[in-house]
Amino acid sequence: MDLQTNYFTIADHHLCISFLPSQKNNMHLIPSFEPFRSEKFGEDDELFFELTIDDNLKPIAKDKRELIRKFETGNGDTTVDLLDNGGYQYIIKNVKGADCCMLQTDKDFKHCKCALNGNYNMRCFGLSNALMLIFAFAGSRKETLLIHASLVRQAGYGYAFIAKSGTGKSTQVSMWLRYLEGCDLMNDDNPVIRMIDGKPYIYGSPWSGKTPCYRNVKAKLGAITQIDRASANSIEPLKPVEAFASMLVSCSMMKWDKDIFNRICDTVTHIIETTGIYILHCLPNKEAAEVCHKAIAKQ
Repeated sequence: MDLQTNYFTIADHHLCISFLPSQKNNMHLIPSFEPFRSEKFGEDDELFFELTIDDNLKPIAKDKRELIRKFETGNGDTTVDLLDNGGYQYIIKNVKGADCCMLQTDKDFKHCKCALNGNYNMRCFGLSNALMLIFAFAGSRKETLLIHASLVRQAGYGYAFIAKSGTGKSTQVSMWLRYLEGCDLMNDDNPVIRMIDGKPYIYGSPWSGKTPCYRNVKAKLGAITQIDRASANSIEPLKPVEAFASMLVSCSMMKWDKDIFNRICDTVTHIIETTGIYILHCLPNKEAAEVCHKAIAKQ
């Protein structure tokens, strides 16, 4: 089999993406992965996951799968089937309801295959979303979380801002970049948090929403701050139960897979035990950045 295999390191995890010969499928579909490209791994390097793109892949027979649910991603619907071997089959659709990708995984999301469909934009969308799903759920077994956040770095620490879409995560980060010294944007939508030897680190990723910020960077996790629009600026630490709930809804997860869900919950708990979690009641102004920075910044 003449595979075009590409190697990447994301959040210090090693993964490979292989394409069967095709005029339509190649690395041009996922240019955001280029900053994460690496050399072929050594025998001692553990494989995080592998994905093979093969448009000849056939759907799993109906008597060997069970519909779990359909969920709305904000960019289209995804259908999930549980396979009789414990793995999953996903059908990823775009906002127009067109099938873009069929993804098949094993139980641990370590060995995966997908078929793409449609024009260039549909294939880009399908492959990027398939990789995001695999990364999020493979990460559960490695104390690694893909979170919905905007991430700024200062003095070696990463500060993540979480909130519902449209609430102002990116706006608050832009205040830090504009008014506070020594700040840079690490990621604007989907950074990765990873626990290593009991300490939390945060990374850039190939997924960054509408802002093309695909940086292969790493920092110690300084704090996580939930954004709440308000008429005045103030900040307070969240109690553990509140922090857990706030963090959990920011994570990519599958509640119907108890093993994955429980491991994600365990990782969230470890993050809360080692990191300050805050809520910032704020306006989109310089004072909000200063109030927040004074409370959460590592000296």
